Amino acid sequence: MYAILDIETTGGQFNEEGITEIAIYKFDGHEVVDQFISLVNPEKPIQPFVVKLTGINNAMLRSAPKFYEVAKRIIEITENCIVVAHNASFDYRILRTEFSRLGYDYVKPTLCTVELAQKLIPGQASYSLGKLVRSLGIPVTDRHRASGDALATVKLFKMILDKDVSKEILISLIKAEIKKGLSPKLLDIVESMPTRTGIYYIHNEKGDLIYIGKSKNIKKRINQHFTGTSGKSKKIQRDVFAVTYEETGSELIALLKESEEIKINKPIYNRSQRKTIFQYALYAEKDENGYLALRVQKADGRKKEITAFTSIQEGKNILHKITAEHQLCQKINGLYETKNGCFQLKIKECKGACINQEPPEEYNDRVAEFISEMKFDNDNMVIIDRGRNINERSAVLIENGIYKGYCFFDLNYQVNNIEILKNLIIPMQNNRDTRTIIQGYLRRHKVIRIVKF
Repeated sequence: MYAILDIETTGGQFNEEGITEIAIYKFDGHEVVDQFISLVNPEKPIQPFVVKLTGINNAMLRSAPKFYEVAKRIIEITENCIVVAHNASFDYRILRTEFSRLGYDYVKPTLCTVELAQKLIPGQASYSLGKLVRSLGIPVTDRHRASGDALATVKLFKMILDKDVSKEILISLIKAEIKKGLSPKLLDIVESMPTRTGIYYIHNEKGDLIYIGKSKNIKKRINQHFTGTSGKSKKIQRDVFAVTYEETGSELIALLKESEEIKINKPIYNRSQRKTIFQYALYAEKDENGYLALRVQKADGRKKEITAFTSIQEGKNILHKITAEHQLCQKINGLYETKNGCFQLKIKECKGACINQEPPEEYNDRVAEFISEMKFDNDNMVIIDRGRNINERSAVLIENGIYKGYCFFDLNYQVNNIEILKNLIIPMQNNRDTRTIIQGYLRRHKVIRIVKF
């Protein structure tokens, strides 16, 4: 749990500032679950330049509660939380100073979104909150007021969590939970999971990731792990201490994240997925009569593949579908053994290539058209699909045929402005697996829209 906060002060000499306003949003990694916003009477005058910056003046604070009157609420809302702030050393120092004046030692683990952004969103012209959120297309209301800045920090922190593909922040949170010595029961873990689409992370008692998976219903999938009787399920049941998750809304992003994060984090029970899971591929080669034949074969890096599959049966099923959709020939594609015409010819869904009735040039044009549809070698496009909530969308960026990564966005101008979009993007590896995942998803599913640029 995180307490994301912002504090406005009177200004003045170091350690003599007083709090004029505080906003705290309690964030569970997915959504805000509680909040506290209040003006505070600092019992000292505000510096003129601060009045000009924030709009908070001495008259506004005369009837505001003093710090000792809100201290209990601050302790309650930040209990068992990691304190997160933009320039956390300042806000945390101010809080500790105010509590020490009351004789209370306020100690919390902290995270600074300036430091995290410098690491995970490199290359920005400025890391001040205003300029950073503007470059990321994050809207801010009430700039230089505690509630507006804290809410902008919530949105920034969500983006930072998305960009943390090595899960350092997540693992540090789990390790903090482990120190409390609470060992949750499997049933409690299942009940805490959502029934939505996303990625889940299974941790052992050291906080290490032991398994990463994706599901359209996370709760159902976790329950299957915990009730399964396979060797892997039993090992997971034995070693699990905690399960965390990230909702993605889009199944495409869940598939891409799962592939990427398994390769980066190498969980011990994802051995088979550390390398490619697509062991078979589709190739085109001319037969003795000059027709382009599509064949599902064991993947061979020396040959140019069209797309790939996890099993030969999956490949053959999809090849049957491709053959029918493009009026290709089952016999030429090795799906129907006969010395005469194929079955599709009998029902007039093949144009006769199997008996040399259709010229190879015409047949090969349709094969080439299919291959062109499957490839995005030189494409610049954004695949827009569902987000994590009704107001959000997801975007997958492909530039010059190369998969660049994904992001979530709330506003159309974020995705229509390519420079803002590139700042939002969580960079991902472009490899055979990611290309195959995108190809397969677009083949089987409708997305909201595809924007070409």
